[in-house]
Amino acid sequence: MYVAVKGGEAAILNSYQLLARQRRGDTAQPELSVAQIRQQLKLAVDRVMTEGSVYDPELAALAIKQAAGDLVEAIFLLRAYRATLPRLGTTCPLDTSRMVLDRRISATFKDLPGGQVLGPTYDYTQRLLDFKLLAEVTVTSPAAAAAVVPPGPTPRVVDLLNQEGLIETRPVPPGDPAPTDLTREPLRFPANRATRLQNLARGDEGFLLAMAYSTQRGYSHSHPFVGEVRLGTVAVEVVPEELGFAIEIGDIEITECEMVNQFAGSKSQPPQFTRGYGLAFGHSERKAMAMSLVDRALRADELGEPVESPAQMQEFVLGHSDSLEASGFVQHLKLPHYVDFQSELELVRKMRAAAAHPTTPAEEDAA
Repeated sequence: MYVAVKGGEAAILNSYQLLARQRRGDTAQPELSVAQIRQQLKLAVDRVMTEGSVYDPELAALAIKQAAGDLVEAIFLLRAYRATLPRLGTTCPLDTSRMVLDRRISATFKDLPGGQVLGPTYDYTQRLLDFKLLAEVTVTSPAAAAAVVPPGPTPRVVDLLNQEGLIETRPVPPGDPAPTDLTREPLRFPANRATRLQNLARGDEGFLLAMAYSTQRGYSHSHPFVGEVRLGTVAVEVVPEELGFAIEIGDIEITECEMVNQFAGSKSQPPQFTRGYGLAFGHSERKAMAMSLVDRALRADELGEPVESPAQMQEFVLGHSDSLEASGFVQHLKLPHYVDFQSELELVRKMRAAAAHPTTPAEEDAA
């Protein structure tokens, strides 16, 4: 790689040691354990699991520790590990209507069947630094009252609109093909919605947030409302061939968002509300909301809307949303480009010389 670096392989190995020293920090301080990261940096762990496409809090916490808190690098580590895992089977689609809720809010209806459940959120904090956290003693959090959630499935907000036929319904068509697996097949355009949602789920949160923000700033023909944001645990099921029926193999925590958008209608569809959808591992509201806004924007062509803004363009959004590809292409500029630069340097020198001594028309004719 760095053929001109003095010391060669020894220098590279020494850089590993310097990196490990930087990661460890002051040895007089206790070392941060993977268990501490998993329990106390939960939101970072959830982001790494989502964009790394692996639901394993311990491995995500390990990646964060190894990457010294660089979440993009941690996502890279987790995805690289994922590529070594065998494919044992395929789960059934998650039935999020049976989610055991920890948080559930809607910005479209005040009084919901089942009620609003605030749960853990920064939404109502004052964003003031809590200097008690600087104390070396353990700060005991006050006991919080458990949310009263009615037993059984909690009806979705969009079901209220469905009763009047005011929102689109998207039943699974007969013979619906299995979705493309982006971890095994390359992204091709035009991409169907299932493929787009996979891409967005793995996409960089910051990029999706910017794209979502652009739709709210007028660069998309939609006006969004948060139909519902849900946080909770949902069962994961598989259907073993030898049994022929679904069995639960565990529970995972997810965040789900359904965005409701206005739609003026088309030649084949009446005016109604349309949907944008987002889902992420763990407690990842910002990611799920941004994903749902971009998902709706990318449906412009399907709904007969003009495609004019970046957030509505598949090639732009899906081709640039992956943090690993973006990071790799930017950071590859650190690799040697001596030959390329020398050719550019020689070209600029010739151009400057020509500008300093312009030729006359007679000289050009003689040449």
